[in-house]
Amino acid sequence: MFEGIEFLNKELFWLLLLLPLAILWYVFKQNKQNAELKMSSIKGFKVTNSWLPKLRHLLFALRLLALGLLITALARPRTVDVSSRTKTTKGIDIVMAIDVSASMLAKDLKPNRLEALKDVAADFIKERPNDRIGLVEYAGESFTRTPITSDKGIVIRSLNDIKYNNIIEGGTAIGMGLATSVNRLKDSKAKSKVIILLTDGVNNSGFIDPKIASEMAVEFGIKTYTIGLGSNGMALSPIGILPNGSFQYGRVQVEIDEALLEEIATVTGGKYFRATDNQKLEEIYKEINKLEKTDVEEFKFYNYEEKYRPLLLLAGMLLLLEILIRSTLFKSFI
Repeated sequence: MFEGIEFLNKELFWLLLLLPLAILWYVFKQNKQNAELKMSSIKGFKVTNSWLPKLRHLLFALRLLALGLLITALARPRTVDVSSRTKTTKGIDIVMAIDVSASMLAKDLKPNRLEALKDVAADFIKERPNDRIGLVEYAGESFTRTPITSDKGIVIRSLNDIKYNNIIEGGTAIGMGLATSVNRLKDSKAKSKVIILLTDGVNNSGFIDPKIASEMAVEFGIKTYTIGLGSNGMALSPIGILPNGSFQYGRVQVEIDEALLEEIATVTGGKYFRATDNQKLEEIYKEINKLEKTDVEEFKFYNYEEKYRPLLLLAGMLLLLEILIRSTLFKSFI
């Protein structure tokens, strides 16, 4: 009956303790009022078994029930309909620059570096509902996979479609990937602009120096988080292509230019991370998610509907019923 109902004056329910006290008082009073007459025999008396005197306790029950309803009504039962509206007061534009060179197929992360990244990045995108996100791919060259957009479905589908292909020039052009990301964000009107640049190698290709790209990011007020992806030591990585077109794998030394990545992050006001396994990669994206919070203002609207009136009406009806029965059916017995 009271599902979804709150009581404004809950403390008044303590008055319900009066009900058992009233019952004790009523029982005590009845015992005191009942007189006893001892007779050796009732022969000569006509005994009638009228049911009305036995129902006189109904009057007290009606009054007791009415009192319980009045106390419940005083507790102010009401339903609350809460509606909310959110307003983003500080949006963030984010570009995720992803290394798609052949080394991203290394199996030191499961099932490989690229697929592990895609799983974690998809979760990150889903947790940024109020931001715009874009994707940039780079290897020996770079290009925009998805311009910054608020449509997370498009971004996630585009992310899932990322895979290694030999159409893109081989190598790792960190400077190119960073510069393309800056180009996507430089005209953004967002109050905060962020690049998340991930690589598993060293800058060995492209015609834009990573330091020049970093200066561009600083000029346009773009913060850059850099992630070095790969285990320490040796990793099972592609070393050639077999006649059937599949990769031949071998143990290769993991080489990541951590000094460069840390410098890019420091200069632009970001932070450098090293992901050596799937769990560490997931933790990094969670930390970036916490560092880059979007300010969201939430407005809540409360619509209250009072429910005490039916209780008062029912209590009044019970009291009237008691008075009516007392002055008619039980008039001769009370």
